[in-house]
Amino acid sequence: MAYLTVDGISAGYTKLDVLKNVHLSIEKGEIAALIGPSGSGKSTLLRTLVGLLRPHTGGVEIDGHSIDYGDRDSLRQARDRFAIVFQQYNLFQNMTALRNVTIAPDIVKKRARKDVEALAAELLDKVGLGNKLGAYPDELSGGQQQRVAIARALALKPDILLLDEVTSALDPELVTEVLDTIRLLADEGMTMLIVSHEMAFVREVASRVVFMDQGSVVEAGPASQVFDAPKTDRLRDFTAKILRH
Repeated sequence: MAYLTVDGISAGYTKLDVLKNVHLSIEKGEIAALIGPSGSGKSTLLRTLVGLLRPHTGGVEIDGHSIDYGDRDSLRQARDRFAIVFQQYNLFQNMTALRNVTIAPDIVKKRARKDVEALAAELLDKVGLGNKLGAYPDELSGGQQQRVAIARALALKPDILLLDEVTSALDPELVTEVLDTIRLLADEGMTMLIVSHEMAFVREVASRVVFMDQGSVVEAGPASQVFDAPKTDRLRDFTAKILRH
């Protein structure tokens, strides 16, 4: 049984579905990358998994447990399993890097402040910011702020980390430091579902690549198959265009 199973999910922001009968499975420790044109439903899928959007139809299972997105307790349990990092860092500007990482496990999860601060310091050190614990967001570069956001997500101790175009808002020279952090997490066996337009990076780190178009999964497979031997005309056309740039 797959660690995460998405079984026929349809969802959207109104009665019009953005996601249309999406099927997807991910094994524990796997890194799956969602690729596809803008508006294909990649980010919507991540938002649906964490309950920011409620599926109209279909189901989700994680580690054999079904998620009922209409039930408050089930949704809370689901959010304990996932953590999401968005394009924008969304850090609290009046809080230090350390406090940005500790606030959710401290206030929301009710964990002991001492333990939370020790974990936060460890995580910030892991993402290369061990010397920035007392820095405020406006004292950090965009890449550093995004790494704080990743540390904040990890502080929730998720089973699956969702990354939604985490480099798209960065200047090109800052992208590498964030990708290096993701590489580190991959080496440690973190299960991740990544939306990314960094195709060279996707080819390097993803164990599975999922191509979406118009709200559906068109094709999925190992990176070598998706990029070098696509089976569908739509994916063949997409890769021909993106790999020329």
